[in-house]
Amino acid sequence: MAILTVENLHKHYGPIQALKDVSFSVPSGSVFGILGPNGSGKTTLLGIILDVLKASSGSYKLFDEAPSHLHRQQIGTLLETPNFYHYLNAVQNLRIAAAIKQRGKSDINKVLELVNLEQRKFSKFSTYSLGMKQRLAIASSLLGDPEVLVFDEPTNGLDPVGIAETRELIKKLNKAGKTIIMASHLLDEVEKVCSHVAILQKGTLLTHGHVDEILVTEDIVEAGAADLPKLHSLLQGYAGAKKVQRSEQHVELSFTQGTATLEALNQYCFNNGITLNHLRLRKKSLESKFIELTQKLN
Repeated sequence: MAILTVENLHKHYGPIQALKDVSFSVPSGSVFGILGPNGSGKTTLLGIILDVLKASSGSYKLFDEAPSHLHRQQIGTLLETPNFYHYLNAVQNLRIAAAIKQRGKSDINKVLELVNLEQRKFSKFSTYSLGMKQRLAIASSLLGDPEVLVFDEPTNGLDPVGIAETRELIKKLNKAGKTIIMASHLLDEVEKVCSHVAILQKGTLLTHGHVDEILVTEDIVEAGAADLPKLHSLLQGYAGAKKVQRSEQHVELSFTQGTATLEALNQYCFNNGITLNHLRLRKKSLESKFIELTQKLN
């Protein structure tokens, strides 16, 4: 079952196109990352899904059905900086949140344990670290035991410890059966916690699918010889190379991660009358892959 199916969504504010013909689906049980630079349309997309904004055109489904209030009761959200009463403790703040939602009052102790705040549940919110405040906000989103969680930039503003805590909590919630949709501009965050990803740039969906397919890293082999044009010509047909290109100093070959063998390449060149004077393997980083994707529209 698809938790969310987006079909040809458009959103414009006058002449500004915030979303342009966006379509994708979120599989049940996934951690689905909506990745893109600031201003790419991520928050607008989440706003439409949660009925905070109206799409200019297009449609979407929740749980394979036309969205309704009952469907949205199955979604817990964290859309902005945690906003609690500073002079109240965690339990008191969650009681207020449960009263507003009209559900989840009996879940308070359970969700505090889930987010590892049970030992500080009677401490005032004002004494919490940023990471603890974010975990309390996630606890609030868990009231009522929703099937789906939607987080907008869940590690925004956190220090490295808070980021690590939030990542581990997201993984834990997913293992407990929650489907999680999270928007982020941080590639590292998406790579570490997400199973699927959709990449947005200037309101346009560049690509979507499983993280291992979309953000696959590559092996890059640099080869050099006295006669670069001859080397480049020889390697054009080298088996297994996805791309062969010549720079000023080397010929670069791209391989699927883990498939490049320097010994075999060296032997191939030697057998064809070329002695290499340079041979090096390096990895294509996820960051460079992301930049390559997002620069398509620049």
